[in-house]
Amino acid sequence: MENEENEKVEKVEEINVTPDSSVVISEDVVSVIAGVAVSEVPGVVDTAGGFAGGISEVLSGKKKLSKGIKVEVGEKETKIDVNIIVEYGTRIPDVAFEIQNRVRKAVKEMTGLEVLEVNVHVQGVRTPIDTEGKEE
Repeated sequence: MENEENEKVEKVEEINVTPDSSVVISEDVVSVIAGVAVSEVPGVVDTAGGFAGGISEVLSGKKKLSKGIKVEVGEKETKIDVNIIVEYGTRIPDVAFEIQNRVRKAVKEMTGLEVLEVNVHVQGVRTPIDTEGKEE
């Protein structure tokens, strides 16, 4: 019985990849991975997706995880631009550095793509006054 279990495990782990095969990772996949990584960084209030992104979010009723993330994917590498809104009082260089590290790590681990650039664009600052106005 034990030998049967070992054989099953070995069969499951076997992957047949031919030299001619390839894996293509969509820009949407990379942007969602980056978006999740960005959303976990303290000090980031939101990502800035622009006018078109805001309309599609309202119409769909869902917040897109890739909002505010622009990605260019090559065969083995990617470049990522992140547009964010930060919380008032946070140190922007520290937030940007953390975003770059987390995005680079998450994309590399999940896709195997080499991350050439993670450019962070701070599009705004959310102040306590902005937050009070939105609660009404």
